[in-house]
Amino acid sequence: MARESFGSRLGFIMVSAGCAVGIGNVWKFPYMCGEYGGAAFIVIYLIFLAILGFPILVCEYAVGRASRRSVATSFKKLQPEGGRWHNFGYMGMAGNYLLMMFYTMVAGWMVYYFFRSVRGDFTSSVLSADEVGNMFGVMTQQPATMTFWMIVATVVSFAVCALGLQNGVEKITKYMMIGLLVMIGVLAIHSLMLPGSSEGVKFYLVPSMATIQAKGLGNVVFAAMSQAFFTLSLGIGSMAICGSYKDKSQALTGDAMSVVVLDTFVALMAGMIIIPACFSFGVEPGAGPSLIFITLPNIFNQMAGGRIWASLFFLFLTCAAFSTVVAVFENILSFAMDLWGWSRKKAVLFNAIALIVLSLPCILGFSVLSGIQPLGPGSAIMDLEDFIVSNNLLPLGAIVYLMFCIKKNGWGWDNFVAEANAGKGMRFPTFLKGYMTYVLPAIIIVIYIKGYIDKFSGIGMNYFIPWMIVALLFLTALYFIVFTKKKTN
Repeated sequence: MARESFGSRLGFIMVSAGCAVGIGNVWKFPYMCGEYGGAAFIVIYLIFLAILGFPILVCEYAVGRASRRSVATSFKKLQPEGGRWHNFGYMGMAGNYLLMMFYTMVAGWMVYYFFRSVRGDFTSSVLSADEVGNMFGVMTQQPATMTFWMIVATVVSFAVCALGLQNGVEKITKYMMIGLLVMIGVLAIHSLMLPGSSEGVKFYLVPSMATIQAKGLGNVVFAAMSQAFFTLSLGIGSMAICGSYKDKSQALTGDAMSVVVLDTFVALMAGMIIIPACFSFGVEPGAGPSLIFITLPNIFNQMAGGRIWASLFFLFLTCAAFSTVVAVFENILSFAMDLWGWSRKKAVLFNAIALIVLSLPCILGFSVLSGIQPLGPGSAIMDLEDFIVSNNLLPLGAIVYLMFCIKKNGWGWDNFVAEANAGKGMRFPTFLKGYMTYVLPAIIIVIYIKGYIDKFSGIGMNYFIPWMIVALLFLTALYFIVFTKKKTN
């Protein structure tokens, strides 16, 4: 079966950016800025984005383009004789399925809130401030409602993929991303025009050492480093699949930079929408995850023309969510097409049904299965799925891609650089070899271990010890993939 290709360089960049631009940019980044001091956090974040995210992104692209395969089979095609790298394919596949088992639900939330905002439910004449604030909790206690909107998000996204790479994924994601960029510009301008918003802009754009000292330099640095690492969704092949559809007319470095810039622009502009609005209405910008679903609807409730702005904002969030879902679904479809030679239509039908079923435990985890609290009191099944992907498979998968492109028992540095530089455009900086070999893996391991410590240090040893054992098992598996060779007769 001939491998499909993107119709244009812009299509490649937009689909890649669509995969990177997700809820983390417009949900987590603004409240992280609010919690860790605004501009000071942003400066550190941008530094780490350049030194962490960019090199690994090029590695993923290179593996995908050289193999012309998804994560399911790309390592197997490129690995040397006796290598074990192909074993990571199973982890990468599991990561994509686990990610979509809760992300489709979150995409459904965005569609639901868009529907409610268009209907006018965030206006004071319909619901009180308390009712708006309680809407999210009420929704999570209604499995039928959440299941319906999850199915809508899943079916629509797979329908896009069913149209094919160029006519579906590329074309529609391009329109979604262009619409998203237009909406974010309009929303940011409106936010800047609100009375009192200038204090929010100052907090957001003027670095302050006082805020770093108050929070602790180490905590601010680690928070910025973690956000920079996770924002590009590296480590489970979600970017490699884009590389697998790219031709060799352009080198990868410039395109990777374009994607990093687009992803960063959306995150920064999301903060420019949310933080000035919080200052304008006297709301704490570090309110945490509730900022999107509780705090902001109440701001729209008080705002002139709130129904219009709420609708536009949640349409923007919906586009951000769908751009990621469509890109990851394309990766999942490629598993079946690469491994078993399935047609696109057959892969769509099978995976649409499978993911609807697989997403149900996450939905029920807020209601009938709420007694299952795997990560401690107050946690839910969604938290477990997110933890496995974000705290384990993403960082360890990033190390696999990184070391595969560097180590002699992997694909190797020379092959990686040759692939990264194939075509016209910016060359990959070869002086980074030492940094990528020794420093970058160490930083990722620190992120990995610190993530575990932060996750479990406050909930007792009965949770901390078992999960630290899980971390050691993951690291052991990583060791056997990266540092050992399969015995050959």
